[in-house]
Amino acid sequence: MITILGLGFVGLTTGLGFSKKGFTTYGLDIDSERIAQLQRAEIPFHEPHLQEVLQETSNKTFILDASLEEAVSNSKAIFICVGTPESPDGSADLSILFAAIDQILEVESEEFKTIVIKSTVPPSSLLTKIKPYVEKKISRTGKKIGLASNPEFLREGYCWEDFIEPDRIVIGVEDDESRNILHDLYVPFNAPIHYVSYNTAEYIKYLSNTLLSTMISYSNEMSIIADHIGDIDIPQSFRILHEDKRWSGTPASMASYVFPGCGYGGYCLPKDTAALHDIAKRHGVEPVMLAGNLKTNDAIKDHVVDKIEANLSKTTQLGILGLSFKPESDDVRITPAVHIIKKLIEKGYSNIIAYDPVANRAFAKEYPQLNITFSDNIEVLLDQAEAVLILTGWREFKEYKEKINSKKVFDFRYVL
Repeated sequence: MITILGLGFVGLTTGLGFSKKGFTTYGLDIDSERIAQLQRAEIPFHEPHLQEVLQETSNKTFILDASLEEAVSNSKAIFICVGTPESPDGSADLSILFAAIDQILEVESEEFKTIVIKSTVPPSSLLTKIKPYVEKKISRTGKKIGLASNPEFLREGYCWEDFIEPDRIVIGVEDDESRNILHDLYVPFNAPIHYVSYNTAEYIKYLSNTLLSTMISYSNEMSIIADHIGDIDIPQSFRILHEDKRWSGTPASMASYVFPGCGYGGYCLPKDTAALHDIAKRHGVEPVMLAGNLKTNDAIKDHVVDKIEANLSKTTQLGILGLSFKPESDDVRITPAVHIIKKLIEKGYSNIIAYDPVANRAFAKEYPQLNITFSDNIEVLLDQAEAVLILTGWREFKEYKEKINSKKVFDFRYVL
């Protein structure tokens, strides 16, 4: 049996994935309303396929009504999938993770259990912070606790596919008993399993995310240069670049990260890039490329606003298409759209109407201080707007290409 602590994108996908494979899995979250939603077979965020799997496994192999004591007592592996948000100084805040560890260790049990850190934590966190903390807590109790790092590689909008059919599975583990437990859990996924050190597992996650963010910032810096040179077809240039067979693949391939836009956002890339930048500086390394990456991610948003200001009066009715940080998701955390809208409002633009296929409600809830109007219908927005700004690359916008192009268009995702 397995316990999942934290039922966000990662935790819920992980829990449902294991339950789909036949493992009895307990799902726990401190948010009682989230548990109530899941018990009603409602997914609290936009993520394809999860609702169907939840309906199939709920109260069978996926259990949502157990207490923490019952779940932990009956489980060999407890996966921690809680948030590790960015602190004001750029470092990762592990306070929620340590609170989860405290809850696990309060449960009385004589059986060996493995605490699996699936939350993204900076390299060396498990070895230098988490392991000493756990060892100190259990030193007088005789509890048998193993530890492992098992980073996730899930793309929002494709979480289910990425978990159920993984490219690779990375497990940082030191003891054989924990390794055996996790081996049994992951063998049914028929993917390469890499057993590495704690530090290596944590580092691989940051290596992946910072590479992706760097490719995005590189592309955006190139688009800024192209704009200043002039007479350059930016989307055509990048699409021809992608014809190099080394970049070929599906629309969700690595090539999608080497394409300009208006900055990266979401929960992972911004905070993980900032965190690795902070870690490097703490270890005496000046991370020039990471610093430039972060600087460009800020600069592209200013560049977008400067283009608007240079071409449109402050009284223009602006139509914003796209609020989530990426298509196929309703995640608006650190979305470029919020930074651009804030900057536009600061510049004096007050007539702003926005539409997103799934993220209107999430954006309004997350950023109630922004004085903008929301439309649930793209055609209504297009009837009202004088100029259109595309800030998220939803495929459905292409269906309205003709009507969009009848306006002044600023396609900052190059989707048309």
